[in-house]
Amino acid sequence: MRLFHLRTFVYLILSVQSLVIRTSSANHATVSTRNCIGSAENATNELWKVEFSSDVVENEYIVAFNDYYSSKARNSFVASALKSSEVVSWNILPRNNPASDYPSDFEVIQILEKTQASLEALLQHPFVKRVTPQRRVIRTLKSSEDSPVEYKPCNKSEPCWQQKWQSSRPLRRSSLALGGAFWHSTGRYTSRRLLKAIPRQITNALQADILWEMGYTGAGIKVAVFDTGLNENHPHFKKIKERTNWTNEKTLDDGLGHGTFVAGVIASHKECLGFSPDADLFIFRVFTNNQVSYTSWFLDAFNYAILKKINVLNLSIGGPDFMDHPFVDKVWELTANKVIMVSAIGNDGPLYGTLNNPADQMDVIGVGGINFEDNIARFSSRGMTTWELPGGYGRVKPDIVTYGSAVRGSGIKSGCRTLSGTSVASPVVAGAVSLLASAVLQRLHVVNPASMKQALMASARRLPAVNMFEQGHGKLDLVRAYQILSSYKPQASLSPSYVDLTECPYMWPYCTQPIYHGGMPTVVNVTILNGMGVTGRIVEKPAWQPYTPQNGNYIEVALSYSPTLWPWSGYLAVSITASKAAASWEGVAQGQVTLTVESPPEEEPRRSLLKLSIKVKVIPTPARSRRILWDQYHNLRYPPGYFPRDNLRMKNDPLDWNGDHIHTNFKDMYQHLRTAGFYIEVLGAPLTCFDAKQYGTLLLVDAEEEYFPEEITKLKRDIDNGLSVMIFSDWYNVQVMRKVKFYDENTRQWWMPDTGGANVPALNDLLSPFSMAFSNQVYEGDFTLGGHEMYYASGGSIAKFPAEGVLVRQTLKDQGHEVLKGETVTAEDVPILGLHQVADTSGRMVLYGDSNCLDSSHLQKDVELPERMEGNHLYRYSKILETHGLGTPQARPLPACPHLAWAKGEPLNISAPTNLYKHQKLLSIAEPVMPVVGRREPQVIPHAIQEKPGWEVGPGGIITQQQDNTHTLPVIAFLGMAVVLIFFALQVHKTKTKPRRRYRPPRLKRIQQLVGRMPNV
Repeated sequence: MRLFHLRTFVYLILSVQSLVIRTSSANHATVSTRNCIGSAENATNELWKVEFSSDVVENEYIVAFNDYYSSKARNSFVASALKSSEVVSWNILPRNNPASDYPSDFEVIQILEKTQASLEALLQHPFVKRVTPQRRVIRTLKSSEDSPVEYKPCNKSEPCWQQKWQSSRPLRRSSLALGGAFWHSTGRYTSRRLLKAIPRQITNALQADILWEMGYTGAGIKVAVFDTGLNENHPHFKKIKERTNWTNEKTLDDGLGHGTFVAGVIASHKECLGFSPDADLFIFRVFTNNQVSYTSWFLDAFNYAILKKINVLNLSIGGPDFMDHPFVDKVWELTANKVIMVSAIGNDGPLYGTLNNPADQMDVIGVGGINFEDNIARFSSRGMTTWELPGGYGRVKPDIVTYGSAVRGSGIKSGCRTLSGTSVASPVVAGAVSLLASAVLQRLHVVNPASMKQALMASARRLPAVNMFEQGHGKLDLVRAYQILSSYKPQASLSPSYVDLTECPYMWPYCTQPIYHGGMPTVVNVTILNGMGVTGRIVEKPAWQPYTPQNGNYIEVALSYSPTLWPWSGYLAVSITASKAAASWEGVAQGQVTLTVESPPEEEPRRSLLKLSIKVKVIPTPARSRRILWDQYHNLRYPPGYFPRDNLRMKNDPLDWNGDHIHTNFKDMYQHLRTAGFYIEVLGAPLTCFDAKQYGTLLLVDAEEEYFPEEITKLKRDIDNGLSVMIFSDWYNVQVMRKVKFYDENTRQWWMPDTGGANVPALNDLLSPFSMAFSNQVYEGDFTLGGHEMYYASGGSIAKFPAEGVLVRQTLKDQGHEVLKGETVTAEDVPILGLHQVADTSGRMVLYGDSNCLDSSHLQKDVELPERMEGNHLYRYSKILETHGLGTPQARPLPACPHLAWAKGEPLNISAPTNLYKHQKLLSIAEPVMPVVGRREPQVIPHAIQEKPGWEVGPGGIITQQQDNTHTLPVIAFLGMAVVLIFFALQVHKTKTKPRRRYRPPRLKRIQQLVGRMPNV
């Protein structure tokens, strides 16, 4: 089945634009396209399916305190808080684990009466930070066949809509392992070549034996494995320091094998070797044999890891919920205590914007997966991070990638097995980090979460033809990382370390569209890593320095940044646009941003001067008809609210958590529009904050947010003045929303979704001045339009449309009736597409009832107008609504449009570096000496740069030479050869012009003649 074809979408864009340019025929670009689902290979592969569910434990709550207290103190805090609420039936649950003997920062309590009053009383206590429900997590790993999803028709005997969603967050942190021998490729064309054999040992593939032969094997490093446990007498491990059980089962052994495999990749010393066989293993059993865990188990185990002074912690789990405050807060606390956390980035690839938490956090090393062909594994999640959406732009993640496909590791009792997934790539990096830390044991005081990440990223090998949101900084290179770490000097650095908007494909999507005057600023979110200390700050303000010889005056830069860097990290948001002087100029402009990072002094002041090189392509401002504005402001996502999927068939993945951005789940749409010659800009502010005279079309896709009254008024005026608008809606039906209700973990009540696939009542308010509206019906089905096969996936229909407009009708299935009654009913003449010319001098409007046609994450009569669901909680997450008491939520006052403070340029009359990527080097204190070891493969190790006169601190905090060596080397070679030739010419000339001397016998012969012949000996 196929969705709305992207070629048709481009055609519609061209059609609505044609009014603006006033031509008799639209300029139809021929684009090689595929439908929204694409052509999937029907290959069958064995993999581990991860099913994951979560529910709350009735009447149990986690009370988090603002510090660590003894058990007696915690009990008194809870008792005094609940005494004021007159609650009698409550008790503190015992925690039978090793952490119970130590002070803690939380308690688990059971409340059997007056729940709401009790929670409010607890929150009023001065030492209580937060109260959250106790959560039970169930993870299911099972082997299955990877085959295309097939949608079966519903019937009474086998209804499709028996929902089992019991949580607002059904996608919890799960094991990120797939099955053995699961091969993937990026889908890019490559020429024929010899395939690499799968290595018997993953350690050989990453040259760990080089460090082993130097005597480094992980000794002295404490490594924690949070998983399913490990059998005591497993023959592959020789240094199991401690096994602890945090579950309610009375066993320490691994009943599933996943924890054993992960531990083996890190520290096995037999058969399938791990990277650090002599590391001290601390095994944390946090999942039962039924694959159940609780939030409190993780919190207790994390506290114990801090007490045990763990150096490296592997977490092969992940989930989309970065709003899980107790978990995220504890991860920050772990890294603040110098625990280097390594976590899997997720198995939700190849979709973009699917990163898992905690790997998407700045202080955690997030690991993606590749196969042994050095292709990004299809399963590996892609960036950007979505914390910052919809107002800003995401950060670069993963940090690095490494082998995660068909990797051999320890079996549950002995022997080896093969697994795939980022759950496998994570322990590969955790084992490598442990080995690296043991190699610099004498300098362990400079090893911390930031410095280790800096060394891994600076040494990583960049993969060709792969962008930064797929590979991060590149493939793990263990030997190069050792060389950098052994000479590392504490410093701050940037990720990415430069911004080159002309470098494709690595800088995708930035490199795909030049900047121009009058366009929305391009935002690059840079991570600041502070290897000098857990806390830091930016001294004074960052400065913008345009390069005068490289046309730096044609670009303007605005900067925002973290006021405090903690733990080990912060952000620098760089907004770039073309200056007014560049309105008709075309070329490449360059400059740099400089900033100073400072950490509290120890023996001496700790400062780093950072330089971020910026290079952009500037073009004259395009014609209005080629400029499209994407509305990002009115997109909401999970978390924090429950916003359901646009496609109701996706019951196993009900939460819309991809972020709805043109560079994540709408990536294909963006690429097709760019190929067709359009320029797409992103609006992160209300509709009152853009100049409609600059744009041909406004795109409103899958909007969940409400609209300010002022926005409705302005849009009517903009359309009257020639702006065209395309609106892609989705389903909205109150009865269907009640059918997919969930049990809210915070209020402990059954809640409905805060909106449908789109906020259709809000869209109808926006369309009311034009006598247009969407209905509350839900349809699906296949049809053909313009010669293209299409699939309508849980879309709405058009209820009202002007009589002079054009409506396209199709025969579809009534999916709403199917959801509610379990019966399949066909509806004829369903209006799904409307096209209308508002007036001769006005813009055009296009309405379509389904946005799934554009969304890459869904690779798969009289009508009633919808009304807002009574009692919905959209106002809690809305930027527009607010509530006063028990009344109906009202619109907030319209906020002022954001105005960026453009940095005043400090021009530099120097030449910019020609290759920004090769320009980056980490600051070092000495050049380590690598021994020569027996290897069948050539060893390529770059030289570290020493501190010498003639070097300066370069971009990313880093030392660079004042001139580009790549251009001076040929000149030096030529001059050297000239000097040699001149020398020989002078010698020949000197020999020819020297006067001839009288022959004299050798000195020894003259002595013999004087003293006579010497006697024989």
